[in-house]
Amino acid sequence: MEHAENPVISFLQSAHPYDVLPSDRLHQLAAQFSRKTFRQGETIYAYDDWLDGLYLIKEGTVEIIDINGAQVSFLQKHNHFGERGLLRTGRAATTAIAASDVVVLVLSSAVFKAEIERNVEFARYFKRGQARPAAAASLMTQHVSDLMARDPITCAPTLPIKDCATMMRDAKVSSVAVTQDGALLGLVTVRDMTNKVLAEGRNSTDSVSTIMTKNPISLPPTALGSDVIHKMLEAKIGHLPIVDAGQIVGMITQTDITGFFGSSQTQMIFDLSNAETITQMARITARLPQFLMQLVGAHLAHEVVTRKITDITDIVTRKLITLFETQNGAAPVPYAWAACGSQGRREQTGVSDQDNCLIIAPSASAQDMVYFHAMAKFVCDGLNTCGYVYCPGDMMAMNPRWCQTLDLWQNDFSTWIAKPDTQAQMLASVMFDLRVISGNETLFQSLQETALIAAKDNSIFIAHMMANALKHAPPLGLLRGLATIKSGEHRNHIDMKHAGVVPVVDLGRVYALQGRLLPVNTRARIEAAIEFGIVSKSGGGDLLAAYDTIATVRLEHQARQVRKDVPPDNYLSPSSLPAFERSHLRDAFVIVRTMQSSLSAHAARV
Repeated sequence: MEHAENPVISFLQSAHPYDVLPSDRLHQLAAQFSRKTFRQGETIYAYDDWLDGLYLIKEGTVEIIDINGAQVSFLQKHNHFGERGLLRTGRAATTAIAASDVVVLVLSSAVFKAEIERNVEFARYFKRGQARPAAAASLMTQHVSDLMARDPITCAPTLPIKDCATMMRDAKVSSVAVTQDGALLGLVTVRDMTNKVLAEGRNSTDSVSTIMTKNPISLPPTALGSDVIHKMLEAKIGHLPIVDAGQIVGMITQTDITGFFGSSQTQMIFDLSNAETITQMARITARLPQFLMQLVGAHLAHEVVTRKITDITDIVTRKLITLFETQNGAAPVPYAWAACGSQGRREQTGVSDQDNCLIIAPSASAQDMVYFHAMAKFVCDGLNTCGYVYCPGDMMAMNPRWCQTLDLWQNDFSTWIAKPDTQAQMLASVMFDLRVISGNETLFQSLQETALIAAKDNSIFIAHMMANALKHAPPLGLLRGLATIKSGEHRNHIDMKHAGVVPVVDLGRVYALQGRLLPVNTRARIEAAIEFGIVSKSGGGDLLAAYDTIATVRLEHQARQVRKDVPPDNYLSPSSLPAFERSHLRDAFVIVRTMQSSLSAHAARV
C-alpha cells in the first residue's frame, strides 16, 4: 500500500467535492488517501464486510452488486463507492467487483467521518437525499430569485416606441427592460407610454431610449422579499429589475407581490369558501401553479408541498359537493366520497388529473342511485373545469363502475384479491390508495379493513402485487448514466412520474399490504414499514432518502417551468441539472432499484 503524493492532489483537483476544498485542506486530505489495485474479476469487498474506508476510482471500472446478485451500478473514474455503508453501520451495503483492472484511492473511515463533520460541502455531497429543513413560505424571507415568475422581457435601446408597446401588449407585461448585451440600461413602463408618449405627443417611431428611465433602481437575486417591499415603498416604484453581475435576470412587479399573497394557501381557502359558482372557483385554482412555485421556492420538504397542494383539491371537492347538495337537497342515504391516486395519497403536484369514487350505503334504492350519479357527474365536471382534468382511465365517480354501494365494492375487492389478473392488479393498485374527502368515513373503514385482511392472507395476491410493483424501473443506464426516453416528443428526457416516483409509490403500497398498514401517503407507508419491521431500518432509511431526492427534483423541475411561464409537466432533461445534482439523482435511482431487487427476491420465495 503506497501513500498518496502530489499525483493524488492533481487527481483530486479534478473530482468533486475535492475540487472546492481550500488548497491547504486539499493537501492535508490527499495525504490521508492510500492506493490499492485490483485485478479484473477480483472482489474489492463483499456484502456485510467491514469497510476499509471510502473508495474513489482513479483508473478502471467497478461493478456494484446488491445482496440478491443484481447489478445496481457500473462505476468509472472519479466515482465513489462504499459511502452508504460507512454512513450507516460501517459494513458494506453492497458487493464491489473490479470490472477491469482498477486503481482506487481509499480514505479511511475515521478520516472520512471526521471530514463529514468538519466540511459542510463535503457532507452535503455524501449525505445524498436528506430532506432540507422546512421553512415558512413567507414573502419577507424568500429570495427574489424564487419570486420571479418568468424571464424578463427585454428590448434594444434602438427599438421604436411603437414596437415596444406592441411587445408589451403581446407579452401581457407592464414593463420592458432596455438592455445591451444583457446589461440593463433602462426601464420602460406602461406609465411611460402614457405620460411621456401620449401626453407629450411624442412620435411613436422614436427609440425607446428617449423615454426610458435610465439606470433604474435594482436588486440582486439574493435580496429578500422584504427588500423588494421596502425598496418599492421608499422609491414609490412598481417595477424592480433584478440584476446579477450587471446582467438582468428578472423583474419583480407590484402584481407579483399581490399575486404572492393572493396565491397563499390561506387566501385561496378564504376565496374558495366565498366562491358561489364553479367559474369563480376555477379562477382561484388557476393560481395553483404560482402557489406551487412559492412553496418550492420556500424550500419546504416535498411532502409538505404536495400536502398543501392536495389540501386545495380536497377543499374544491368538498365545495362542489356542498354546491350540489344545496341545489338538490341532502343525500338520501349515507355515502363517502373518496379520492384515490395522488390525491388519495396527498401527493399531488402541478400536474394532476382526478381519480375518485363514491361508496354508498347498502340500503340505497334505485332512485337514490339516480341522485348519486347526478352528484358524481356534477363534481367530476366541476373538478375538470377547475383544472383537475378527467382521468384518462375513466376512474371517476361519474363512471357508474366507480359509484356503487358498499356491498358491491366489497365484492369487487374480494374478486380482485381472489383472482389477481393484470386488470385486477391495476385496479387494486389505484383503489388501495383511497382516502375519504367527504361523507361517512365508517363506510370506507369497513371496506378498508375487509380488503386489507383479505389481501394480507392471500400470498398469491401479494406475489402478484409485488410483480406489479416491479414493472416501473428507475431510469438507469450503463456507465453511470441515466436512461432517457429514446424517441417522440419527450426524447432525451426522464419521466419523473412513471420512472421516478411511481416505483417508490408501488414499493410503499406493497409494504402496506404486507403489514396491513393503514397509512396511504407513500412516505408514511415507508416509515410505518420500518417501524413494524416490513423493511430493515437501513434499507427503509435509504429508500426514504432516495424518495426525498427524486420527489424534490420533480417539484423543482415543475417550479422552474412555472417561473418560465410554461405549463408544468413530469419530463425532465438530465442535461438541465448540474452534474452534482444529476449524480445525486442517479444514486437515488440506484437505491430504488436495490429495494426493487430485494422485493423481487422476496417475491420469488413467496
